[in-house]
Amino acid sequence: MATVTYKGASRIYPGTKKPAVDKLDLQIEDGEFLVLVGPSGCGKSTSLRMLAGLEEVDEGSIFINDTDVSNLPPKARDIAMVFQNYALYPHMSVFDNMAFALKLRRTPKNVIKEKVAEAAELLDLTEYLNRKPKALSGGQRQRVAMGRAIVREPQVFLMDEPLSNLDAKLRVQTRSQIASLQKRLGVTTVYVTHDQVEAMTMGHRVAVLKDGLLQQADTPRALYDSPANVFVAGFIGSPAMNIKTVPLTEDGAKFGEVIMPLSRETREAASEGISGDKTVTVGIRPENCTLGSGENGGIAIEVDLVEELGSDAYVYGHAVYSDGEERFVVRTDGRTVPSLGETVHVIPEVGREHVFHATTGERVGKTVTK
Repeated sequence: MATVTYKGASRIYPGTKKPAVDKLDLQIEDGEFLVLVGPSGCGKSTSLRMLAGLEEVDEGSIFINDTDVSNLPPKARDIAMVFQNYALYPHMSVFDNMAFALKLRRTPKNVIKEKVAEAAELLDLTEYLNRKPKALSGGQRQRVAMGRAIVREPQVFLMDEPLSNLDAKLRVQTRSQIASLQKRLGVTTVYVTHDQVEAMTMGHRVAVLKDGLLQQADTPRALYDSPANVFVAGFIGSPAMNIKTVPLTEDGAKFGEVIMPLSRETREAASEGISGDKTVTVGIRPENCTLGSGENGGIAIEVDLVEELGSDAYVYGHAVYSDGEERFVVRTDGRTVPSLGETVHVIPEVGREHVFHATTGERVGKTVTK
């Protein structure tokens, strides 16, 4: 078991000035399942490869427990990595693929057989041990790759988008298997994905990166309820949060002719450092709105699309203000959906809005109430 610590770790690729990973500070606890998530090019895979020893650490350091591994070769770090493309040897059987690292260590044959058998049983691969990878499905190949990592009994598991080659149904099934397996084994795991739903459902904590910079690292619930800035707010959640920059008045945020009340403290924090016309960025989750006829006020939107999902539906529409057009998405009852082209009114739930500084993008105001 092990802790992992990034201390100001940076990676600058030759020929570029901007770091792929910029002064990353992150503490991963013993036995924790931490997910690195972000859009393409944000530095998540580079961060993982730095920990694995596959990329150099140009500045700062990385520790496994109390050992600085920044300059150690990969084989000296006691880690096991599961790659996106499985990286199985096609000419070897499942058994030999899983046993390969143990054979290199000159582990006794009886111990190898025992460890592979245990891992195969854990992963439901016992009946496939004599098959070649080409005779397996994508999900089975991924389990073989995981089995190869498990038998090594490393201090840390590293997983680089291991589910990206699987179909949607198999991804859901396999991610639950990985999460339950990690809980059973208790091995510190660092997992990379670009899929925020995957991150939210698997990680004990989730670290969100953008342009090589760590934006926020917290539990999935904390990220959802209290995003640190506009980027995290827009990235975490599906469908994405409705985020609008609107005029700030003495009473609150002005959506066309509708005023969303904001406390004096929030208004003051949101306007700090802004001269001239005051604006504020407001975020509203699709589930924190209701649709009305307009009798109780609300933001008028014209319906562009309705996604019916059975018990729920997502209504997409646009609102026309004096200064431009804004898009909204609202979750509503799937049995009472509006028609395309119909005008409905979005009524945000009081106290459920997220408020951000219009210039810095940083969160202001209180945490959203449960």
